[in-house]
Amino acid sequence: MATDHQATAATDPGYAAALDTAERLLGFRLERFLGATPGEPANGADFKRIATMHAFGDVWPRTEHLDTQTRALVSVTIAATLGVLEPLRGQLRIALNAGATKEEIAEVFLQVAVYAGVARAFDGYQVAAQVFAEDPER
Repeated sequence: MATDHQATAATDPGYAAALDTAERLLGFRLERFLGATPGEPANGADFKRIATMHAFGDVWPRTEHLDTQTRALVSVTIAATLGVLEPLRGQLRIALNAGATKEEIAEVFLQVAVYAGVARAFDGYQVAAQVFAEDPER
């Protein structure tokens, strides 16, 4: 049986394209995060679809003024500054998949330390170290 997001992707080419963009950037399909969870209201699916469309359909494909690698490093900086560690994990994967080096990412955390605080940067860097360990040869 098809899930709501699969049915939507099948009938909405823009949503399907956004999911494909997310896979290209993250290195895995996003659908595993989009299914309904126990107790979730019906409009939770709307939130997930709209957020996915906005991020991966509207913003990430914009490469005229910011290339994907730069956009990814900006996103790492924002997630680290906000202290949202699970989204940071995804942004780090996108940055690495877009060609950012581990050294460039370490520099981002130096910048975060200066402007958002050492504790916030250190928490985020611990996530970065875990992501780096996923592919030590990169």
